[in-house]
Parts: sequence; structure tokens; C-alpha cells
Amino acid sequence: MNTADQTLFLIKTRGPQTAQQLAALLDLTSMGARKQLESWQDKGMVTYEDVADKPGRPSRRWLLTEAGHARFPDRHAELTVQLIDQVRSLFGDAGLDKLIQSREASSERDYRLHLAGVRDLPERVQALVQARTAEGYMAEVESQDDGSLLLVENHCPICAAAKQCQQFCRSELDLFQRVLGPDCSVGRVEHMLAGARRCVYLIKQI
Repeated sequence: MNTADQTLFLIKTRGPQTAQQLAALLDLTSMGARKQLESWQDKGMVTYEDVADKPGRPSRRWLLTEAGHARFPDRHAELTVQLIDQVRSLFGDAGLDKLIQSREASSERDYRLHLAGVRDLPERVQALVQARTAEGYMAEVESQDDGSLLLVENHCPICAAAKQCQQFCRSELDLFQRVLGPDCSVGRVEHMLAGARRCVYLIKQI
């Protein structure tokens, strides 16, 4: 991945960043980071907001535009939305529910294969993260001070489908609970469809 693409990737996965923060992450000078950002700004991929988070001069934070987010894979969003509309038109909501259940069952089989033989909860979550990343969700896991875990998804490759049919999101939450097992609880604490930058699931050992 070249420096320009790394710049977008870091903003995508870490959220709004200052030029100084990006310079440190990319091992560039502040001027070099600003040049990368200004180049992407000229292409309409990033914009900025000035945030007064402490007394004195506000800090300038760079974030992706809608076009910037669209550079990441979306699994043929327009075709997916059309197919959902056609299934609903031809077979009604019951037919769409069957489609989602079939997709859920297929995903569950795949995830259980990834988690097979893994007993420790953090390792199970990490295995699920690897499976989700392979599907384009740019997933990662974060450990919390209280022992809980955050499953973070920085990108949603089926976002267009989920906007059209929110059963996809409800289906995934139930699926995570089943494959991770009855010794933990899974809840969604950040949600892209509710306006968040990412989807985040809180996982606690029971």
C-alpha cells in the first residue's frame, strides 16, 4: 500500500486525524502529511473540520467524505439494492426473510469453522475478527480495562443492503451471539446506520 492509500486507510480505520497524528503514523513530516491530505482534498476524498477541543487555537481534523468512504469495497451496492427490491416485490417480506435466513446459515457455518477448537473467548473473538476482515469489514478487536472486548468493524461492505433492509443488521447481532457461545453476551454499542463512523460490538464474559 503506497503512502497516499495508507493516508486514507488510517483515516478510515482510526477516524478523524490531525496532520500531525498522520505524520507520526506514516513517518512523514507534518508538511508531507499535509501534502497527502491536500492532494486527496483536491480529489474530493477528504475534508476537514476545525475542533476547539482545548483552549487556544482549534485543531484541524481530517475525515473522509462520502466519496472517500466509497473507495472501500461495497460488494456491488447498486446491484444488491436492486436484487433486494426484486425479491421483496416477487416474494414479499416472507421471501426476503428466507433469503436473509439462508445467508445467515451460510455465514454461521463459515464462522464455526473458523472458531472450531478455540476455547478461550479472546481467541474466539479474534478468530471471528479474522473471518469478518476477510469479508471486507476491516475488523479488529480491542481489550477493555474491565476485561470486556470490543469487536470493531471500520467498514461495512453490505451497507447499502443494510440500509435497504435492516434485518441484515439484526441477523448479524444474533449470529455473533450464537457463534461466540453462551458464556458471553454480545451487544452493539455503535452502529453505522445510526450515524456512527463504525459498528462496534461489546462482548462480555458471563
